[in-house]
Amino acid sequence: MTVREAIADAEQRLAAAGVDTPRVDAELLVAHVLGVSRTQLYADLDREVHGLEPLLVRREHREPLAYVLGDWGFRRLTLKTDARALVPRPETEVVVERALALLDGMQEPRVLDVGVGSGAIALALKDERPDAHVTGVDESEAALALARENADRLGLDVDLRFGGFEAAEDGWDLVVSNPPYVDTLDGLQPELRFEPEMALVGSGLHERLAEGARTRALVLEVGAGQAEQVAAVLEALAYRNVRITADLSGIARVVEGER
Repeated sequence: MTVREAIADAEQRLAAAGVDTPRVDAELLVAHVLGVSRTQLYADLDREVHGLEPLLVRREHREPLAYVLGDWGFRRLTLKTDARALVPRPETEVVVERALALLDGMQEPRVLDVGVGSGAIALALKDERPDAHVTGVDESEAALALARENADRLGLDVDLRFGGFEAAEDGWDLVVSNPPYVDTLDGLQPELRFEPEMALVGSGLHERLAEGARTRALVLEVGAGQAEQVAAVLEALAYRNVRITADLSGIARVVEGER
């Protein structure tokens, strides 16, 4: 099968499976098996493609594309991705952006990422603020193992340890978190079934972290429709300069405050 044929076939099958972006996914899968970039695909449309079928079947079953490919871009980094942790998402890049803004002017800040997962937030912060002392905690040993693999691969020195919200009580310049905030997976996109449920489903965790954290600044990712409520909690807990920031889709996604 040629590149041209492979892309057309994959696009048709992924569209039939209900994938939102069948053409893009098809191109990325074909590029992956050929070991080229997506744009380089079109340099030789008659090139033979081998090894696509197993990956295509996984995507047809709605396994997240990031897991099928095995790595995913997040800000300036390329992270190893698999079912041990959530797929790094574009909206979470806004969390990093706001965290960096709050760190501006602080010298060698102490930063804690609660629920570090693949390491996306913690590693991005260390990459863009090399002077920061970044710690990431998670209650999933599997996620921590993945985060350590990413840290080693990227050569970024981040302290990764087992732990949960209690770590935020130790005293930090910045605490950042993307905690579970989905009530149920029912009715949501099928890809979420492949991601760790403990990292997705939960409630009241923003409030718990905001109350217990001993920190100069707090940055939280929230679900759609949750920002105003979480911001009100921060204000009630005497956080100042409480701010809500939208993601690239215009959804109120990040809530921050200072103490």
